[in-house]
Amino acid sequence: MNLPIRHLPPARAESPDYEQLAARFRPIFTRIAEGALERERNRNLPYAPIAWLKEAGFGAVRVPVAFGGAGASLPQLVQLLIELAAADSNLPQALRGHFAFVEDRLNAHASASQQIWFERFVASDLVGNAWTEIGTVKLGEVITRVSRKNGEWRLNGTKYYSTGSLFADWIDVYAQRDDTGGDVIAAIRTDQPGVRQSDDWDGFGQRTTASGTSVFEDVVVEPDNLIDFATRFKYQTAFYQLVLLAVITGSGQAAVREFAGEVRGRTRIYSHGNASAASADPQVQQVVGKASAFVYAAEAATLAAAVAAQAAFEARYAGDAAAEHDANVAAELESAQAQSAVAELVLRATSDLFNALGASATSTRKGLDRHWRNARTAASHNPLIYKERIVGAWEIEGSEPPFVWQIGGGSKQG
Repeated sequence: MNLPIRHLPPARAESPDYEQLAARFRPIFTRIAEGALERERNRNLPYAPIAWLKEAGFGAVRVPVAFGGAGASLPQLVQLLIELAAADSNLPQALRGHFAFVEDRLNAHASASQQIWFERFVASDLVGNAWTEIGTVKLGEVITRVSRKNGEWRLNGTKYYSTGSLFADWIDVYAQRDDTGGDVIAAIRTDQPGVRQSDDWDGFGQRTTASGTSVFEDVVVEPDNLIDFATRFKYQTAFYQLVLLAVITGSGQAAVREFAGEVRGRTRIYSHGNASAASADPQVQQVVGKASAFVYAAEAATLAAAVAAQAAFEARYAGDAAAEHDANVAAELESAQAQSAVAELVLRATSDLFNALGASATSTRKGLDRHWRNARTAASHNPLIYKERIVGAWEIEGSEPPFVWQIGGGSKQG
């Protein structure tokens, strides 16, 4: 498909009706949920579910309608990711890098390159993620390099936590140019010579996100796919956090659904209980009801933060630099506030729900613990303590949040 180059439609273009949009994907979400427990038990990576989502155009929901996508707003995307996470929380996290790359292309200046990426997204191409380095890398360093060799750009390095890249057609690699030292994004195909990927993620939760190691050895990077990191969309940290909030919230929804089902089917009762059936016991009902309320509040906080990110996206095209800056600050702060609230609410809910059942709820066959483990793992990204301090510094001193941060080795003293 070769469309003539066009500028993006207005940022405030009408979004599709959410229920109509979600109806396209809910049968797939149901199918995904049916196999989630088995994939968890056997640690089977969800290649088939990812293929179902690709075929249905899920990866292009944010692409403008004029370019063949669904034109969804950010709140609609996040709500879809919550529904997907309630089916299997591994999947939205596996797609986190893809949707971030889509968002970056949406924020890019209209160009031939931008249109080419839109066409790829609509054709079901997915983009994985390879940013993090561990080991001897120091804070602020990037060991992965892009350099000139025989007239071509070549990528060399090793990345860890390459979430979703095993399912992807492309990988978004964070690197440095050898010639200028500038930070770049190198977009390379996963089937290129010199790309090696592993499924070596060993976390106790989110076990099927394919968050493994990626090795790049003299991988050719096309000049058009070498993107200056300084042009990256400004609310990216908030966006990445929004996907994790959707993962955590969906984990909570799945926990409430499954624990409520266990209570309905429970025949054993305690002599010191309050009813002849566990499902009629008011204290058990209270446990489930409170957890449901916590998860409801988590969803509300997540969607409110998504509205702030949508405002930052729209401000990108409004022509007012000061207003855009303020919108980016608000998006970052609201995602941090939501992060603190959502993590606490859902981790509490997914733990307290065990009070509604007996010791049989801890059966590994039932896998009810996976919801807490998955939420705990997602909540361990982007440490809460630092985000809470950032929000506190804003409230007290008006200190602006950092929009990009890094992790690496520090210097030990003494």
